Amino acid sequence: MGQPVTKPFEHSIMTGNGIRLSTPVSARPRRACMPLVRSKRWVSIHEQEGRSPLVKVFLSQSAYTRILLHSTSELDDEVGGALVGLWCVDRGSGDQFVVVQHMLPARYTRQGSVYLTFTQDTLLDFHEEIERNHSGKKIVGWYHTHPRMGVFLSHFDTFLHNNFFPEPWQVALVVEPHSSVAGFFIRREGGYLDPSRYFGFYELNGNLGRSMVNWRNLQGDEEEMKGV
Repeated sequence: MGQPVTKPFEHSIMTGNGIRLSTPVSARPRRACMPLVRSKRWVSIHEQEGRSPLVKVFLSQSAYTRILLHSTSELDDEVGGALVGLWCVDRGSGDQFVVVQHMLPARYTRQGSVYLTFTQDTLLDFHEEIERNHSGKKIVGWYHTHPRMGVFLSHFDTFLHNNFFPEPWQVALVVEPHSSVAGFFIRREGGYLDPSRYFGFYELNGNLGRSMVNWRNLQGDEEEMKGV
C-alpha cells in the first residue's frame, strides 16, 4: 500500500447553489432481513483488530462488476461516482446495514492523477438519474479510485465524506486499480471515521455461485458462511 498523498483542494465538491450530494433521507431505515444466507463475507485485515463498523455493507455482484469496470477504465486519473441502494435495519438483531444495488459513474467531472472534482452538473446528474431510474433508493455512499496510491482517505476525501455524506450509515469505497485492492470506510459508534483503516463487505449472491470479487487484500470468511 502506498503512502497517503495529500490532494489539492480541487477534490472538494463545488456547490454554487447549495446543492448537497447526499439525498434527502427518511427518519428511519427500512426494516428488512439481513441477506446473510445469500452473501459471501470478505474480510479486511483491519477487522482482526476488533473494530466494528456502525453498518454492514452488502454489495450486489452487478454493482461490483460495474464499479470494477469503471475503476479500470482510467488507470492514470481518478474516477468515481455514487453508490445507490437501501439503508436498512435487521428485523431480528436491530443491526443496521446498507445494500449497494447500483452505482452511478460521476459525469461532468474534472480529474487528474491525485484528484477528482464533482461539479454542480455532476450532482444534478446523480439526483436526476435516481429520480428517473431508481425511485425510492438512496445515495448510501460514494466511491473513487486511487491510482498507484493505496487504500486510504486523504484529508480532502475525509472532508468531502463528512460534509457531503454526513449520515452515519453512508460509506466510502476506495479502489486502487493497479494492484486490485479496495476497502470500505465506515463510521463507527459515535460517528468516528478512521481514514487509514478500511472494512470488507458482503458480496450479495456471492455464495450461490461463482464469486466475482478479485480484490486481493480481502479474504473470504468461509467459517462465517458455514455458520449461517
